[in-house]
Amino acid sequence: MRNKSKHLHVISFDVPYPANYGGVIDIYYKLVALAEAGVKVHLHCYQYGRAESAMLKGVCHSVKYYKRKVFKNPIYNTKPYIVASRNSTPLIENLLKDDYPILFEGLHSTYYLADSRLKKRYKVVRTHNIEHHYYKHLEKVEDNRFKRYFFKIESDRLKKYEKVLKHADCIAAISPNDQRFFNRKYGKTVLLSPFHVNNSVDVENGVGDFILYHGNLAVGENNEAALYLLQNVLNNAKYPVVIAGNDPSLELRNLVETMDHVTIHSKITSEEINHLISEAHINILYTNQATGIKLKLLNALFMGRHCIANEKMIANTGLENLCVKADTAKEYSKAIQACWGKEVSQNQLEERKSVLQTRFDNKANILPLIEQIYGPSVKAKKVKA
Repeated sequence: MRNKSKHLHVISFDVPYPANYGGVIDIYYKLVALAEAGVKVHLHCYQYGRAESAMLKGVCHSVKYYKRKVFKNPIYNTKPYIVASRNSTPLIENLLKDDYPILFEGLHSTYYLADSRLKKRYKVVRTHNIEHHYYKHLEKVEDNRFKRYFFKIESDRLKKYEKVLKHADCIAAISPNDQRFFNRKYGKTVLLSPFHVNNSVDVENGVGDFILYHGNLAVGENNEAALYLLQNVLNNAKYPVVIAGNDPSLELRNLVETMDHVTIHSKITSEEINHLISEAHINILYTNQATGIKLKLLNALFMGRHCIANEKMIANTGLENLCVKADTAKEYSKAIQACWGKEVSQNQLEERKSVLQTRFDNKANILPLIEQIYGPSVKAKKVKA
């Protein structure tokens, strides 16, 4: 029987503030939405490099931190490294002090999902990706031999480990594609769209004077996308190009140095990236991996002017009609020419508002999850976050 007191344990794979990369952005703004709906969140964070955050105390009923484990040999383990490194005796002891439901953020945090001591608890797993697909792609784009081997092993382990999801009472998938995948295998899967910083569509008037690609460049997928665009699409662009994101690779930095029309902004905050998104005339996006919904795509549509993206970035997201689609280098170049110097039309803005503020509204989207856990008739209330 589910607990009706509207308390909820949330296990986060990382400290979710500052909300400056995809996974923690979704977690942090979900926490805010839960609090605004009257849920008392007991947050448990695995910590590895990010400091404790006073901001989280203003959102959550309680916050506890646990050190993520570091193994000298990350390959030697039967469980995936991202799971095995996130287990803590104090965490399970804290979970056992009450009978509140538990939200596991990502497969990463599910070490105790199948624990018999939690058998009677209502358990939700938020899936951020199909993780073994994600790690298989990391293997393909990685140049370092050891990392490539690690990603291969991790992908294989994640594929086997994924069946732990049968112990969840509910799986909350981040995209329609992921929902279909998990529901076919395990059932009990609902769609829970990504949570994000945007409250409304807010696009600057007029035109911008540069093209922007942004993303966390420490992630191989994003660094590879930036390289592809510079080498194949933007190498002969007639307009200024800005690449924005932390920790670009040496290869990317060296390539930018050979291009007079391209600048790179690293060591940059989320607020600074959001400013660039708003100021750019075109936000250009590219991915080789069609998993989840990219938060950079949502941000570009909520805040930016024109958005050009490839099929894998937008397929089955519900956002297809809001972007200019391009798959080949020639199509990207043609799309840039078509958008340059033109304002985003009022009709385009109205269509964005219709789609984004209906399907990707944080306050509305949290209610089905709350009803899933506690039952219907939950009234939202405003709290200071």
